[in-house]
Amino acid sequence: MTPVATPNDAVTAAASRLGVERGGLVGLVVAPGVAVGLATGRERLAIAVGCAPEELVRELDERFRPRWVTWSGDTAATLIRSGVRLATCWDVAAVHRLLFGGWKADPARVWAGTHGLPIDGLPSDGPPNLFSHRDLDAGELEAPVRHDGYLRPDWVQGGWAATAERTARWAEQALVVASGQGAKLAALRDRPRCGAVARSESTAELLCAELAHDGLPLDRAAAEQILGDLIGPRPASEADAAAGRARRDAAVFAHIPGGVDIDLRSPGQVKALFGRLGIDLPDTRAWRLRAMADEHPVIAAFLAWRKAERVATTYGYGWLDEHLADDGRLRGDWTGCDGAAGRMTASAGLHNMPADFRTAVIAEPGHVFVRADLGQIEPRVLAAVSADKSFAAASHADDMYAPVADELGVDRATAKVAVLGAMYGQTTGHGANAMRGLRATYPVAVAYLEAADRSARAGQDLRTYGGRRIPMGSPGGLPGVGGERRPGERELAGRAAARGRYGRNAMVQGAAAELFKMWAVTVRARAAAYDARIVLCLHDELLIQTPVAHGDAVAALVGDCLGEAARRWAPDGSVRFVADIVTISRWSDAKG
Repeated sequence: MTPVATPNDAVTAAASRLGVERGGLVGLVVAPGVAVGLATGRERLAIAVGCAPEELVRELDERFRPRWVTWSGDTAATLIRSGVRLATCWDVAAVHRLLFGGWKADPARVWAGTHGLPIDGLPSDGPPNLFSHRDLDAGELEAPVRHDGYLRPDWVQGGWAATAERTARWAEQALVVASGQGAKLAALRDRPRCGAVARSESTAELLCAELAHDGLPLDRAAAEQILGDLIGPRPASEADAAAGRARRDAAVFAHIPGGVDIDLRSPGQVKALFGRLGIDLPDTRAWRLRAMADEHPVIAAFLAWRKAERVATTYGYGWLDEHLADDGRLRGDWTGCDGAAGRMTASAGLHNMPADFRTAVIAEPGHVFVRADLGQIEPRVLAAVSADKSFAAASHADDMYAPVADELGVDRATAKVAVLGAMYGQTTGHGANAMRGLRATYPVAVAYLEAADRSARAGQDLRTYGGRRIPMGSPGGLPGVGGERRPGERELAGRAAARGRYGRNAMVQGAAAELFKMWAVTVRARAAAYDARIVLCLHDELLIQTPVAHGDAVAALVGDCLGEAARRWAPDGSVRFVADIVTISRWSDAKG
């Protein structure tokens, strides 16, 4: 195979040589400054960088809409910087995380997993040495796969980008991995939706690359006003910052008679202080303090202090300066999977931003936001994945907890506690009686959760509805080898119970993440026609920016996309999924 320089207007010739088919798989790698490598089952091709290879990829994408096979989201990020946004892809790293669980998905590990090679046998990434004569063979040095079946470490570490021909061979290897992954997914016969989930998980990586590139609109003046109200003016020096901390501390100390000398940043000292004031607390968790806020003014003052302290230390002026660019976009890194149950994650505080800052998230001139929030998603997902017909029937109500409460003969609040308790493993205390009723009324849904709990306690790995592996580890805990402490029965029982709670929740939360991402990538695809783009994915919520003229159309489209995604994810249609969808100018205008 000889690398060819394909001019930008020779898309048809390149597609013909490669055998590109509409919707077919095409391996794709990008080596900036070198070449773009392409591969199909028929041919591989290297497009020299001097011939605008990104433009050729754009044209192929628009004309044939292939499913690009990439090693990771890095390819999409590189292309976005050149102005190219792919429609769909098969991200082998994302699919590896789905199949094998966890976060690690480098090419060497992905290749080994797909080919059934032991992970502990991965070759080191050092250079060839004088004692491995086979590694010095020139022919083998130009091959990406070693004689023992593993990828060559030098290729994995970037050697694939050394020449144009190597880029094409690296694209070819990605295609080999995708084929093997497809076979493994097909073998999961008890998870028939895993193929569709793999495709949406892959495309979610394209969305993540776009979210990282585009950022979230944030008005700097409004954000600085919020900071000023919460923590005071921007400090001019460290002395100013220390004075600000002292002022915030003093607002709490003012409610304590006789004066104190404690560190409010120490939970133990704060707990002891409350004890001296006659406030007996097992801990200083926010939810517990809020429930007792009327018992002493120091509690409300401390809660206000804690909020301001969190903002000052994590979301202060330094955070704003670091992540908010001159174009008014707040940017962080995005990933399609957290390595656990599979939820999307973001850095730069995008997933944990205090609600106060929503006032500063303002649509750009000529645009509006469409905000869509899935309603009661976890119980609805449980109804779908468990195939409990009675529970699915309850999902057809706008408020799913209302018919559940009627069935259990309790008030809505108690019914909600029982359902959430079942999913999170909290089956004692308030709502325990309702939980017994839940088991009798919705036995299939409860049995689904309890089966996950038992498997997790025993250290057996789980698979979500969409096929994601949830590794549960050893049931025995610490082995107690040598001088290590051997855990007692009580500690082992506690660990097992914790694994059980995690397992039952991961089966619901992981499935909800699958549906959410399928919805998000469907919105991404359909909304492009309106020049609308997703600017934030927050747990079960989407924020889309669109031109004002298209606001109503995009809002309607987002609802339609939820129905489309639900049919693809749970095609029997027995469960109703709902979303609160509003068109707003700033994020804080949305209720709830």
